[in-house]
Amino acid sequence: MSPTIKPVTGAQYSRIHGVGGYRPTRVIPNSEVLNWIDSSDEWIRTRSGIAERRWAGPEETVAEMSVQAAGKAIAMAGIRPEQIGGVIVATVSHLKQTPAIATEIAQRLGCGTAPAFDISAACAGFGYGLGLADGMVRGGSAEYVLVIGVERLSDLTDVTDRSTAFIFGDGAGAAVVGPSEAPGIGKVVWGSDGSQAEVISQTQAWDTAFAKPDAVNGAGEETKWPALRMEGQTVFRWAVYDMAKVAEQALEAAGITADQLGAFIPHQANMRIIDAMVKKLDLPPNVPVARDIAETGNTSAASIPLAMERMLERGEAKSGDLALIIGFGAGLVYAAAVVTLP
Repeated sequence: MSPTIKPVTGAQYSRIHGVGGYRPTRVIPNSEVLNWIDSSDEWIRTRSGIAERRWAGPEETVAEMSVQAAGKAIAMAGIRPEQIGGVIVATVSHLKQTPAIATEIAQRLGCGTAPAFDISAACAGFGYGLGLADGMVRGGSAEYVLVIGVERLSDLTDVTDRSTAFIFGDGAGAAVVGPSEAPGIGKVVWGSDGSQAEVISQTQAWDTAFAKPDAVNGAGEETKWPALRMEGQTVFRWAVYDMAKVAEQALEAAGITADQLGAFIPHQANMRIIDAMVKKLDLPPNVPVARDIAETGNTSAASIPLAMERMLERGEAKSGDLALIIGFGAGLVYAAAVVTLP
């Protein structure tokens, strides 16, 4: 008889035990954006719902913002950093290819030799990380997993691009996922559509950007820094129609109906998208909806945990409530789930 591998046992269920966020100190109101593009405060608010956003200063690095957010999440979870058995960082704006920024964050937090790695799933990054963390806890490879969504999108913003200059913000959000006596994270409904990869993308690859200027932009022209571009109307239609269906699938997978929700926390991409999704989902008016984008802008992977923290702090949602979360963005990628709020 051939030898068999010893089975690995983990927790039967998992949940979010703590959440924390970090918002940069510098506030960029619409009035400042108007110095860069020909627009108006009314146009920006109508188009996106954004009144202001936060941009990181030189000392507010991806690592620093992550450490600050994670410290709050760990404290709320009531655990010690050394109990964390995995650190997952979702980001598209850590500009150093290697090593993963997660390793620095884990070391600074005091997580010992916990495995640490980055994932690139844009605005769905937090949802992807949550799905991985849930599997790690229930699969027995970690008791607690730290999931961080962090972005410095100001580094990838072209302030002369009228269609995107007003959208993006910086910040970090973190969550501690650990064992639970009851299901606290529903099935993560996630996926991708690479046929629409160019709908939201970086303008050019780094090797192209740093090639000789005359080979890229023509003789005598300055090499252009890569920035984010997107086809707004295409993204709007996809987010409203296709992502509403994904959100419905997440509700069905969790065995939850919309009227049982204590909060709806979608990715903070655009206020019009949020409003349209609320309508498509036929959410009852008593279900509070995260609208953090008005003060924070679109922070990609950080937007859901940042909005979650703010709703809890303001009493718009409370611990133990069921929340439907959904992230969607470049790739195109998406992830949705019903979770119990910490």
